Amino acid sequence: MADTRANAHCAFDLFLETYGAKYPKATECVAKDREQLLAFCDFPAEHWVHLRTPNVIESTFATIRHRTDRVKGAFSRTSLLSMLFKLALCAESSFRRLKGFNWLAEVIDSIHLRGRWRS
Repeated sequence: MADTRANAHCAFDLFLETYGAKYPKATECVAKDREQLLAFCDFPAEHWVHLRTPNVIESTFATIRHRTDRVKGAFSRTSLLSMLFKLALCAESSFRRLKGFNWLAEVIDSIHLRGRWRS
C-alpha cells in the first residue's frame, strides 16, 4: 500500500529481509517477480486503488454465478445467454467511476510520464 514507487521498493526489501530466513523459497519466488508485482506503479497514482482490487470482476460474476446455479438447465442456451447479458448490464450500473479518468487516454496510448503521474 505504498504511496510511491520508492516506498514500494523499500517495503518490498523489508518484506524480503523479514521473511527471507523463515521462507527462503517463497521470498525467492516473490523477489524474481518484483517488477511485475510493482507494475501498478507505472500507472497514475489515482488508478492504483482500482488496480489493487479484483472486487469489480468478482462481484459481477458472483451475481451471474448465483443465478446460473439456481436455474440449472431450466433455460435454452439462447435464453440463458440473454439472462446473463442482462445481469451483467444490471451489475454495470453499480460500478464506481474510475478515479483519474482523465489519464486513461494517455495510459492507453502508452505515454509514460512518470513525473507527471505522481500526485
